Amino acid sequence: MKISEKQVTDWVGGYLKAWKTTDPADIADVFADDAESHEWPYETAWIGLDEIIRGWQSRAAWQEGGWSFDWKLLAVNGDTFVVKGVGAYRELGNFDNLWVVTLNEAGKCAVLRMWNNEIK
Repeated sequence: MKISEKQVTDWVGGYLKAWKTTDPADIADVFADDAESHEWPYETAWIGLDEIIRGWQSRAAWQEGGWSFDWKLLAVNGDTFVVKGVGAYRELGNFDNLWVVTLNEAGKCAVLRMWNNEIK
């Protein structure tokens, strides 16, 4: 499978919508049932859609006060793409993000590897 830039843009848009709503249906729109989500430095390893939904819902308070996410596509290689972004949270501060995302044939995330570094 070869991912297009439009697929990346659509997937990131869906991800941001799901992060904002934490609605299980929105999260299921971007993650496969057997997806993995790994995040550093938080040592997060959520395996399976149900665990990803619970994890996201447990972090809903992070969004208090509002947030934004600016990003750019760094690379696409077959079924995997790399995004660099900055998440700006009014309550938590700003974080540099690096995402490595592998999509399945349906265009849903099979594996997400994310690195977050607080900007001080």
